[in-house]
Parts: sequence; structure tokens; C-alpha cells
Amino acid sequence: MQQKVAPPSVDPLLELGVLLVRVTFRPFRVSDVDDFILWAGDEQVTRTIRWKTITSKEEALTFIKEVCIPHHFCRSICIDDRSIGFVLVIRWSGADRHKADIGYGVAAKHWGQGIATKAVKMVISEVFKDFPDLVRLQAFAVVENIASQRVLEKAGFTREGLLRKYTFLKGQLKDLVIYSLLSTDSNGAVDDMV
Repeated sequence: MQQKVAPPSVDPLLELGVLLVRVTFRPFRVSDVDDFILWAGDEQVTRTIRWKTITSKEEALTFIKEVCIPHHFCRSICIDDRSIGFVLVIRWSGADRHKADIGYGVAAKHWGQGIATKAVKMVISEVFKDFPDLVRLQAFAVVENIASQRVLEKAGFTREGLLRKYTFLKGQLKDLVIYSLLSTDSNGAVDDMV
């Protein structure tokens, strides 16, 4: 009787570190359409963001061409150059041009792996370089979306408070938590993962 030999074990933390090294972000391309529909067509991903759930390849292609590509700072979060999510920065204008909003989403199969945190941290350093007069980067998270709140906290954002009955999302009036990161904040956490 032959004795079974167990396969060599791989340290899960090492695997996670290798995965995080492969995370990049870049502008969207039309060729992202098949990957895009996998996560933008998933209601788990879109239920807490303003984007509607994409239902067809044609709709995905139109969204990429008309929304993602022309937007000044809409980036695809990628693993091995395959789109698995997005990060979006919307700069305010006029007297409020010192601030911007950040939003993000990642394919459900990649939740809990540190990918959103890494992407947000990578974007932070680029945004403050691209917009030297930017003072405040802020984010809003639906109260029930604890994971998104953790992403922001790990990325160095400060929780400022609760905005009660603040916005309609998918037809429901929602409470939001507001977070901010100032250009003057000590954000050593950015350097840890970038």
C-alpha cells in the first residue's frame, strides 16, 4: 500500500501578497468589455454604487465608451491587466475645486483580499500629484457597507460622521457615512502598499 503524500502547502499570506503585487490600475479600454460585464453586471457589486447593473455586452461597451473612457479619472482596477473593478475620482469645480469624491467597486470574487484597499491607496498618491491644489478627497459609504468603510479606514481616511437620509440609491433613501483624507494628513499607509 502506497502512502499518500500531501501536496506542499502554500502560505495563504504569501499567496495574498503575490496577488496584491499583480494589482494595477489604468484607464479603461474598449477591449475590457468582457471582463467589465462580469463585475458591472453583478448586482452584488452594483447594489451600493450609483451605476446601474449592466445587462448586456452592448450596454457595457456603451458605458465604457461614453462614461469610463472620457472621464478624467475613471480607472480600471486590474489583475494581470484584466479588469476586475473600478476607481473613480470626481473633482468638484468653482469655489469647491479644492475637493474631490472617490468611489470604487471590485468584483465580488475578489472581496476580502485587500484589492480595493490597495487600489484606493495607489490612486490617492496619484490624485494628489495630478491635482496639486486638491486639499480634500472624500468618500461616502452606505451605512450597511461595512467592508467599504474598512477599505477607507485602511487607506488612511478619517470617518467624519453619519449623513442621515442623505441620498436615494436604487430607489431607497439611504444613510451614508462620510470619510475624508486631506493632502496634509500623514498617510504613511499609502507607502506601505504602493
